[in-house]
Amino acid sequence: MTTVTLKGNTFETVGTLPAIGTKAPDFKLVKTDLSEVSLADYAGSKLILNIFPSVDTAVCATSVRTFNKKASELENTKVLCVSADLPFALARFCGAEGIENVTTGSSFRSDFGGNYGVAFTTGPLTGLLSRSLVVINEAGEVIFTEQVAETTEEPNYEAAIAVL
Repeated sequence: MTTVTLKGNTFETVGTLPAIGTKAPDFKLVKTDLSEVSLADYAGSKLILNIFPSVDTAVCATSVRTFNKKASELENTKVLCVSADLPFALARFCGAEGIENVTTGSSFRSDFGGNYGVAFTTGPLTGLLSRSLVVINEAGEVIFTEQVAETTEEPNYEAAIAVL
């Protein structure tokens, strides 16, 4: 379990992020067209998992916009933005914002939050995902993680990109 805060109030997640140097846990997420995406779909590419509570909040939306901009500059790297939002909400947001360089994946029918240790288990965000970054190399190994200590703050984009 990991402890994070939301506006200074302490809450817990189900576990901890995968350890650096370990194989990334597999996942199945739902894309905006309702098809599934898994870790295997990114074999041979570097992958940034941008994990957040909901695209309908300011900081989460900013993280998707920021990675959308940065993704086009990264060689052999994909960005998958992950939340428990329904695929319809993710499609609405990406359409309205012109988001085209990242993929979104909804965890609404998977155990992604448990497998990656980021599902909130206490507090008002219970069931949603804690703001985190996981960077995975071409071999499927975790090479960087960050679980943002204060949920209202942005992740360290530059640190995640620097390991690539």
